[in-house]
Amino acid sequence: MQHLADEQRRIRLGRRHRLAPSARADSVVAVADAVLALHATDPATVFLSACARLSQPGIAPVEQALYEDVSLVRLLSMRNTLFTVSRELAPYVDASNARAVAAKERRTLLKYLAEDGNGLDEQWLTLTERETLAALAARGRATGSELSAAVPALRTKITVFPGKKYEAVQGVASRVLRILAAERHIRRDRPRGSWTSSQFRWTPSAPWGPLDPAEARTELALRWLRSYGPATEADLTWWTGWGLGQVRKALAAAGAEEVRLDGSTGWVAPGDSSPEPALEPWAALLPGLDPSAMGWADRSFHLASEHRAALFDRSGNIGPTVWWNGRIVGGWAQRADGEPVWRLLSDVGRDATVALEAEVSRLAEWVGGTRITPRFRTPLERELSA
Repeated sequence: MQHLADEQRRIRLGRRHRLAPSARADSVVAVADAVLALHATDPATVFLSACARLSQPGIAPVEQALYEDVSLVRLLSMRNTLFTVSRELAPYVDASNARAVAAKERRTLLKYLAEDGNGLDEQWLTLTERETLAALAARGRATGSELSAAVPALRTKITVFPGKKYEAVQGVASRVLRILAAERHIRRDRPRGSWTSSQFRWTPSAPWGPLDPAEARTELALRWLRSYGPATEADLTWWTGWGLGQVRKALAAAGAEEVRLDGSTGWVAPGDSSPEPALEPWAALLPGLDPSAMGWADRSFHLASEHRAALFDRSGNIGPTVWWNGRIVGGWAQRADGEPVWRLLSDVGRDATVALEAEVSRLAEWVGGTRITPRFRTPLERELSA
């Protein structure tokens, strides 16, 4: 059984995630395929993650891929989280994860409607969805508030968790739109504000064609191994949100090969167990929830345990990170005037400092005067931004 040490894993990360200067991509789609899926819960993450890996970073090419070419697609998928993936990969993510998420979202809303006690049911929801789709088709694109103005049923309010301490009154519009988007009847278009805004307009779309979920899980597992392997069953289980049985079947069907890691057993894609040559030194400033920080359940090969308290929030979301040669060595933020500021948590030497200063300048140049506040704020990010 081949042994792939942590140093080899760090070399692969830098090259395959296009973080090393010689590996940086010329297209946003190439970036998305390299890391498989870009976290999109925070809209700014898609831009920051992509531009950290582009040879020529900029807002325009990312917007072109998202809204003009639609070569990047947002899906509510793995772990009930919003991701952005390439259009070519999207049907596999849909069949392996997003369909189940959409079904759960529909069941949840129907449960809330039934508990509300106002006679709202599945028939009411179906009619509301039809009216919403018709209103959107007539306009071409619209915000949630514009659709609510056109469809009175979207202005309906219901009581969720009635009789409990956390009882609350909520509007149904966001939940109805979330279901329609999860089922791919609509998609997010350009936001009302800047590229950091989450106030999206909506536009009509169409569901993906039929694809067997088991086949889709096999394909997704294979691609994940190519980007994140060697990795463990626990890593893939965490990343996908699948059950352990589904993970094992997908790995077997993909022909995954077993390897020894430092302290555990891992898996690689077929024929991918050979060591890789050393990589030139590289530095990177990655955003909160970046895929390179979120790709594994066990991050010990690139993150020292003593850094976790400063870099994670209480829910386990990682904030903006500073990387040197495959390791997380610090964090970064922006001051109120937009100036990037960073701090090392490890002693990495003069060469690393010079390389990181160049990355800070690179980031500041394409971000310009835009002020970015991560959706999930961490202790070090809060301290630096203040």
